[in-house]
Amino acid sequence: MSAESPFSPPSTSALLRLRVTAEADLGALSRVLERFQNLNVVPRRVVAEMGSGDVLYIQVDIMGMAEERLSLIVAKLNQALSIRDAHWHAV
Repeated sequence: MSAESPFSPPSTSALLRLRVTAEADLGALSRVLERFQNLNVVPRRVVAEMGSGDVLYIQVDIMGMAEERLSLIVAKLNQALSIRDAHWHAV
């Protein structure tokens, strides 16, 4: 009975990494982090770095979140005007 059922919820113990490329806007970092604040989730790690050409690179590591929920966050971020690209992957 220890085998997982195909109907059981997916594991949320994996480390997921969100990567965002944004315009160098003062509110870009807060727009990314507010998505997690609204869910009462504290990221494991957040890194933000200015690149050349007025680009801000943001990386957020999350544990304990379902992949489907992070996919929804990515979809919402990609609708924001200052966000150039957002995607996630398992680490």
